[in-house]
Amino acid sequence: MEHRFLGASGFKVPVLSFGTGTFGGKGDFFGAWGQTDVDEARRLVDICLDAGLTMFDSADVYSGGVAESVLGAAIKGRRDSVLISTKATFRSGDDPNAAGSSRHHLIKACDAALTRLGTDYIDLFQLHGFDAHTPAQEVLSTLDDLVRAGKIRYVGVSNYSGWHLMKSLAVADRYGYSRYIAHQAYYSLIGRDYESELMPLGIDQGVGAVVWSPLGWGRLTGKIRRGQPLPAQSRLHKTAEQGPPVADELLFRVIDALDVIAAETGKTMAQIALNWLLQRPTVATVVIGARNEEQLRQNLGAVGWNLSVGQVAALDAASAVTPAYPYWHQAGFPELNPKPV
Repeated sequence: MEHRFLGASGFKVPVLSFGTGTFGGKGDFFGAWGQTDVDEARRLVDICLDAGLTMFDSADVYSGGVAESVLGAAIKGRRDSVLISTKATFRSGDDPNAAGSSRHHLIKACDAALTRLGTDYIDLFQLHGFDAHTPAQEVLSTLDDLVRAGKIRYVGVSNYSGWHLMKSLAVADRYGYSRYIAHQAYYSLIGRDYESELMPLGIDQGVGAVVWSPLGWGRLTGKIRRGQPLPAQSRLHKTAEQGPPVADELLFRVIDALDVIAAETGKTMAQIALNWLLQRPTVATVVIGARNEEQLRQNLGAVGWNLSVGQVAALDAASAVTPAYPYWHQAGFPELNPKPV
């Protein structure tokens, strides 16, 4: 398993991480993702560690905290062999302060996560979303306090816009707070918005991408085909509207290109889509998920080889869309605005 530095830090992470959204299965939304219990989670962790995948990603809202509890039980006795990343910000209770990035909520959320995970530190603690109500100085000073207390080691964000992230980095630099080194962002062959602003920002400011939903919310697994109904077992039946949007034309154009390359390489559609991401600038680690051992082993097959230059170009072309303004305008002046890819 290849390891890469996470942003502008000395912290190395495996290029594949395991997402625990399938752990617990509490509620309709997360139940549609998976219902992995502790015994099965322990088996999946075993397979990951054997393959060199040592980083496990969770969040306090995954199955209402159950995912973190299951992960904690699955890694019990081998904490030193794993890296843990988790997230907080979204509502996690009925209390008026049980949401956001206030000092009150972040300290409480961090302590609760430590308890559920059965550990005294979190390797990477990320803000799950942007909180427009809490000043950046309050957020960053709180996270810096948690770093200094030894409860978290590195900090990152998720689902930020470019100006949200850049403002936060400026505040961190001004006051000497711990800097965000990671942005857990949606990025896939059918969702390349990340490239317009967040990728150039990541290159310039040393923020590594932790990619979520690399298979486009389960649409690039090879089970979805033009003119055919969704497979019987698919989380899209219950969660499609909550996931990243994609036009059918784009989806099936990409699927057609993946089919051609699958025939050339003997790799699965999912492996090809993941491998494409691993060749993109700023990408430090791609979060993979799995309902079972078979899916996990297939996803692990995305590493140890690389698509050819021609195959990457074919996928680039199939997945290309006109970017939003002002990026389409800037692209017309490559002398002034060279592409990062």
